[in-house]
Amino acid sequence: MSKIVLLTGFEPFGGESVNPSWEAANRLDGEPLVGAVVAARRLPCVFGEALSVLRGEMAALRPALVVAVGQAGGRPELSLERVAINVDDARIADNAGRRPIDRPVVPGGPAAYFSSLPIKAQAAALRAAGIPAAVSQSAGTFVCNHVFYGLMHALAGAPARGGFIHIPYLPEQAAAHPGAPSMSLDMIVAGLRLALETALTATEDIVETGGATH
Repeated sequence: MSKIVLLTGFEPFGGESVNPSWEAANRLDGEPLVGAVVAARRLPCVFGEALSVLRGEMAALRPALVVAVGQAGGRPELSLERVAINVDDARIADNAGRRPIDRPVVPGGPAAYFSSLPIKAQAAALRAAGIPAAVSQSAGTFVCNHVFYGLMHALAGAPARGGFIHIPYLPEQAAAHPGAPSMSLDMIVAGLRLALETALTATEDIVETGGATH
């Protein structure tokens, strides 16, 4: 049987009518990848509920790899997130009107978790393919980081690997945000596919300096 790769995206939030993370993940649903198959699932952009849905899907699918994807309007490239921190600190309300401030994602949990994806190898492979990408040092403190931290907490001590990738606006979204960078859906899908393939085939990460400042 093929291994399962659980790939998640979010519903639209913040007044947007579309979320490129789900649009891209959904395009890859059912796609075979080097001995694995992608199972795409949509998460609510709601603190707490997003993690409940994610944990339920992980229990049902028992994936070997879990990659959560989220929209980061204003970023110009695919951001391979390095670290998730144990804090919810929302600048805006989520889709249920919740706006936690200075609260832990997991009370009593570690201050942070690192991604277990080969993030530098993924960034290098993406750039070699002509897709803008960089390692990011912050996943923020909104629902994306909430899911990233909760994912890594759930995977602690487990053989499965996981991590988080932020993606830019789609061009139609950027049109409503003058000056904001964007990326086509086709390029985002190609980038996520390559990132997943690299995660499935890389035996270890590469040693390379640098990374984005965000």
